[in-house]
Amino acid sequence: MNDLVPLLTAEGRALLDAVRGTAPADELAVATRLRRTHPAPLVSAALGQERLRQRAAVKFGAEDAARMFFTPNGVEQSTRASVAAYRAARLRELGVSRVADLCSGIGGDAIALARAGITVLAVDRDPVTAAAARANADALGLAGLIEVREADVTEVDTAGYDAVFVDPARRGGRGRIFDPEAYSPPLSWAVGAALEAPHAALKVAPGIPHEAVPAEAEAEWISDGGDVKEAVLWFGTAPGAVRATLLPGPRTLRGAGLPNPPVRPVGRYLYEPDGAVIRAHLVADVARDLDGGLVDETIAYVTADTLRPTPYATAYEITDRLPFNVKKLKALLRERGVGILTVKKRGSAVEPEELRKKVRPQGPNAATVFLTRVAGAPTMLVGRPTEAPTTDGPRP
Repeated sequence: MNDLVPLLTAEGRALLDAVRGTAPADELAVATRLRRTHPAPLVSAALGQERLRQRAAVKFGAEDAARMFFTPNGVEQSTRASVAAYRAARLRELGVSRVADLCSGIGGDAIALARAGITVLAVDRDPVTAAAARANADALGLAGLIEVREADVTEVDTAGYDAVFVDPARRGGRGRIFDPEAYSPPLSWAVGAALEAPHAALKVAPGIPHEAVPAEAEAEWISDGGDVKEAVLWFGTAPGAVRATLLPGPRTLRGAGLPNPPVRPVGRYLYEPDGAVIRAHLVADVARDLDGGLVDETIAYVTADTLRPTPYATAYEITDRLPFNVKKLKALLRERGVGILTVKKRGSAVEPEELRKKVRPQGPNAATVFLTRVAGAPTMLVGRPTEAPTTDGPRP
């Protein structure tokens, strides 16, 4: 059932204004009051839409989300606005002025493209989703740049467009889909569509195996605020290239094809690379710039003796190294008066919350403990974040 159509009427829009900002605890009272003067299904639809708008504010910002229309899947699967804006800006830099946005969903990417001055054909086969995309283009004043078409993307002629953008569905009835050929449409189809256009960008899961990246594509992993959001396969740019981009910024690390860095003893500093750097297999590039090595050949922690600025990793000063022993760690933390404990792990089966309960930190001081392996041995590294400056902008 399409709940959006009645919400687009004058009565529906008035109800949306009336329920704006309703807290979950107040929904029953608000619904009871509004049902005295409005149809119950319309009131329920308005309250449901308000819940979706509140959830969407994290991705789209409160101002846009309060005007947009959403479906549950649309909120879940939409690209964060900052990431979509970055992608749109990159397409614009490539000289793209017309994009076929295939599998457009509720229009989040189309909105970013239009705001970058690009004309967009947004295609989705689901009628409710297409209706939401159309309503969103209108609500944000972008209807003149966004044409929404309800159709099967495999039947759309993209000839005449400067680029195609494809965001295949990566969720099914049982949750996330990890096999790229199980995407809807499959990655192989999306690659075929990309190769027919002058430029293309395919959004894929950040966990995509590197061996699944086509030779014709440039692979980019993107994080926002330290959280890895997606990988993008670019066509018509730099085939075979790999990059990690960190937002805000952007700060871009381009891979130099370096071999794995050597394993070396733990130095004074430990660097935790950004997730996009790790996913892009560019830890060696960071280690080179830091004159560092790995604590273990299978662990993406870089260690070095000097503190150097880098936007691609968080630096910690290591104060103590212990073999894995909860009692010794508890005694050390008690001696240091540590009550604020951050637990990080890589290569350890111990859960951070489980360790925190066992050591029961108390005191005014703060520390970070890393549960990891050092040269193959389970190890606890204790330290604190540094205040090292970072460098801005893309690295050549």
